[in-house]
Amino acid sequence: SEKLYTASPGLVNGLQARTFGVWTLLSSVIRCLCAIDIRNRTLYHITLSTFFLALAHFLSEVFIYHTAALTIGVMAPLMVASFSIMGMLIGLQYLEVEAVSQNKKKN
Repeated sequence: SEKLYTASPGLVNGLQARTFGVWTLLSSVIRCLCAIDIRNRTLYHITLSTFFLALAHFLSEVFIYHTAALTIGVMAPLMVASFSIMGMLIGLQYLEVEAVSQNKKKN
């Protein structure tokens, strides 16, 4: 929290920092599970939503709440979330094509 919320560090307390840490741990577990079972469409969509939530969180902290400044501590998660969203949206097309081809094989 000290490297992220540099614009208004007084607004962040220990509880918020720990909650953010638990959320980060939960999202990383979801992302690892998706990496193990990449063809699970539900898990894929949940993983994609974690990146959208991260992007929305950091953008709102910078531009709406002004608690974070555009430093490397904020730019790194913004870039990871952005590139991951792009990659997963591209991968989603292949996931859909695979689902259609499997349905054709069953019929």
